[in-house]
Amino acid sequence: MVRYRRNLIPGATYFFTVALQDRRATTLVDHVDLLRSSFAEVRSAQPFRIEALVVLPEHLHALITMPPGDSDYPRLWRRLKGRFTQYVAASGVPVPRFGDGRYALWQRRYWEHTIRDTEDFERHVDYIHFNPVKHGWARAVVDWPHSSFHHFVREGVLPPDWGGTMPNSTGAFGEPSV
Repeated sequence: MVRYRRNLIPGATYFFTVALQDRRATTLVDHVDLLRSSFAEVRSAQPFRIEALVVLPEHLHALITMPPGDSDYPRLWRRLKGRFTQYVAASGVPVPRFGDGRYALWQRRYWEHTIRDTEDFERHVDYIHFNPVKHGWARAVVDWPHSSFHHFVREGVLPPDWGGTMPNSTGAFGEPSV
């Protein structure tokens, strides 16, 4: 079995992409309130800081700073995925299972990147905020409701028209189509 080498730095900031098993699902936005509750519950036990976040129908991107002295983001994601899965299942929504009985809502792995400096941080914040437009879920960044972009606007960090408006067709932005 492949053993992934993770860059575990206490208190570091990381960019994550976490996806559902079914990339055609809309579970994350259909149950965004359950996802918010999951984040709040896990944050009370492991007080990480969300720097930027976007929730799309079948995946999310997050920029998270771990607490001082804590580098265990694998545990963080186990907790977040598990809690959300439990909430969804308890709400009566049928959740698929693998042959061995485990829930099959999330992809087992996720993408993570350690943020190196301010420029890297800003580039990833921009990527997160523009992602709904890139994937064709919104014509303008401001139109997507499940994004920390709105917090950045309220705080005066970004203007509401940041990112412009995309024409009806979207271009290739470096990610393979699913």
